[in-house]
Amino acid sequence: MDLSPIPALDQHAHNLIKPEVASQTPFQAAFTEGYDPDIITHHAQHTLFFRRSLRDLGQLLACEPIEEAILARRSEMTLEQLTAKCFTAANMEGILIDDGLLPGNILPLDWHRQFVPVQRLLRVEVLAEDLVVEAASLDDFLAQYRAALDPPPADVVGLKSIIAYRTGLDVQPTSIDAVKASFPAWQAKAQEGRSRLEDKTLLDFLLLHALELAARYQLPMQFHTGFGDPDLDLRLSNPLHLRPLLEDHRYRGASFVLLHASYPFAREAGFLASVYPHVYLDLGLAVPYLSVSGMQRTVRELLELAPFTKLMYASDAHHIPELYYLAAKWGRTVLGDTLDESVRNSDLTASEADEVAKAVLRGNARSLYRLSDR
Repeated sequence: MDLSPIPALDQHAHNLIKPEVASQTPFQAAFTEGYDPDIITHHAQHTLFFRRSLRDLGQLLACEPIEEAILARRSEMTLEQLTAKCFTAANMEGILIDDGLLPGNILPLDWHRQFVPVQRLLRVEVLAEDLVVEAASLDDFLAQYRAALDPPPADVVGLKSIIAYRTGLDVQPTSIDAVKASFPAWQAKAQEGRSRLEDKTLLDFLLLHALELAARYQLPMQFHTGFGDPDLDLRLSNPLHLRPLLEDHRYRGASFVLLHASYPFAREAGFLASVYPHVYLDLGLAVPYLSVSGMQRTVRELLELAPFTKLMYASDAHHIPELYYLAAKWGRTVLGDTLDESVRNSDLTASEADEVAKAVLRGNARSLYRLSDR
């Protein structure tokens, strides 16, 4: 199936970085979740994803499909020109951006809006880190945290949590007494310039508080699941850890969006989406980071069991505009190949496959985030 005419709604991505930051960041850094200099310098360019991407970008930029030629061609364009080219080729109708990645080094949401409609995703851990330094007390901090979410800001269509990176998805109920015991040490570190929240007691408490508010306002809550950078303990990013929260009636009004196909836990994610009405999935990061066969296998696994009404396109693009294009190209290609297979296997008719493609690429996200109301 050729899905290129269907506009894509990217339900999870990140801001591009400022030109002055990009000039100090190796091109290969955008193609790996690793950040060790040896990985970026000596190994990131030796992946199937990178080698395939060179050919894709060479075609897009009308130059030789080698890194040197691509870098030379990029240098001839302004960031605005390059972004416009990538976004146009990606055929996107909108982006939902989590602006909590690399704060201070990224371009604002309004900069991105010159190319495509943009909605905001609010990262709750960054919100807490922004508030802790100036809070007069724990009570003051909690009041500010709640006020920032209740009601949600008008420009926010969903919340986002990276608790998988910090302490894992095995979130536990936490008493206010335990929070009182943990808060002073974190605030002291924050006032010294180290506001990164890593305390499990505080992280769990604040996440559950945000989840209650998300349920009240029927707001989707995105969770990083599956693979990521070295901060993450992969064992604790399995979405099955979220089952107690999915069973808790207090959070039933919130939609749980499991990001990145939960790779390598795609089957586990597909199972959760098949039995819990408020669980949704996206393709981001797994597409386009995996090999072609890996992307095909992952999307196939997601659709083995999960209703297609639960699956959404996303890029998880960041740093450079090319990632938006590469994700869109391979998102459509892999989804089309998978649906073709479903038609051959008699799982779907051709018209049903077309319906699924439109739902995954745009319709499901438009409905879940109530974008027709905006």
